[in-house]
Amino acid sequence: MRICVTYDCLFPHTVGGAERWYRNLAERLADEGHEVTYLTLRQWDRGEKPQIDGRVRVRTAGPRMALYTGDGRRRILPPLLFGLGVLAHLLRHGRRYDVVHTASFPYFSLLAAAAARGLGGYAIVCDWHEVWSRGYWREYLGGTAGEVGYLVQLLCARRRQRAFCFSRLHAERLRGEGLRGEVTVLEGEYAGAQQAPVPVPADPVVVFAARMIPEKRAPDAVAGVAAAIGRIEGLRGTFYGDGPERAKVLAAIARADADGALTAPGFVPAEQIDEALTHALCMLLPSRREGYGMVVVEAAARGTPSIVVAGPDNAATELIEEGVNGLVAPSSEPEVIAGAIEEIHRRGMPLRESTAAWFSANARRLSLESSLEVVLASYDSAAA
Repeated sequence: MRICVTYDCLFPHTVGGAERWYRNLAERLADEGHEVTYLTLRQWDRGEKPQIDGRVRVRTAGPRMALYTGDGRRRILPPLLFGLGVLAHLLRHGRRYDVVHTASFPYFSLLAAAAARGLGGYAIVCDWHEVWSRGYWREYLGGTAGEVGYLVQLLCARRRQRAFCFSRLHAERLRGEGLRGEVTVLEGEYAGAQQAPVPVPADPVVVFAARMIPEKRAPDAVAGVAAAIGRIEGLRGTFYGDGPERAKVLAAIARADADGALTAPGFVPAEQIDEALTHALCMLLPSRREGYGMVVVEAAARGTPSIVVAGPDNAATELIEEGVNGLVAPSSEPEVIAGAIEEIHRRGMPLRESTAAWFSANARRLSLESSLEVVLASYDSAAA
């Protein structure tokens, strides 16, 4: 089949869960012998020719530009320009494709694909990593702009499409928005090895590993670990990642005055994160909003339990079996987080062993390969 994968970012020029998903998807499609085009914004210097294993055509639908504001929120102009670029590309070349596989966000590319479908005749397959509530839209962009954002999301949900979500939370929300078409929950995004991990005794270190944006609540993670220091002998906290909240993280570390027990080394190679997760007491992700929560699976693949925080927008809680591979804290308050860390420490090696067993039992379901098989099988029915 002839497939156009459409997303405004391309791994490794930008790094994130969706970027990895679409690059892996494009590579897997090419492996299966499909003719694949990856349509994106330019994220590289002029003159460069990015490739995906030399088998996937990479085409640009807009210029290079900053995607985020200084506080880590998405800018409005890049999605608009990308949508226009996608529309122009599909009006010219849409008949070349049997399927356009796009992300719901940034929404204007989905609207563009729907607008040009009459001429192109292709089917639309769309991934919804998140579906935001009306209240969250208003909080994120402000009253008027938030209402506009919510209405655009609603308009996208009501375009005819074959939809995929990565959590039950967002699949239910999408149905509630009046989706025109079928929605399937894909539970797997983990691309690592599936063999059962052999957990090692934990060092007294809590690991945070995420982009430091307001939604991840990295300063709350610092405060929680700081509150647990003194209750657990030799406890330390390491906060990996970078982003607009890094200055707040460093300020929280300074306020804690923990004599070097709290560190924030910034962005580090993946191998260093792997090593840290393998030996960590636990992985801490106090995020208020997650579409999936990949780092929970990555920690479990090393026999390391996780702590996440309950919330109406946090789908990462779906990856926690309470007391088996981690804990769901009721809030991100320092004393609550500290109590969860103490509980993880108290449970010791039996919890690490049950975490490893949980991963072994669920590895196939949580694998990237399992999701890609479902997506590939959907193309024939979507194009019918």
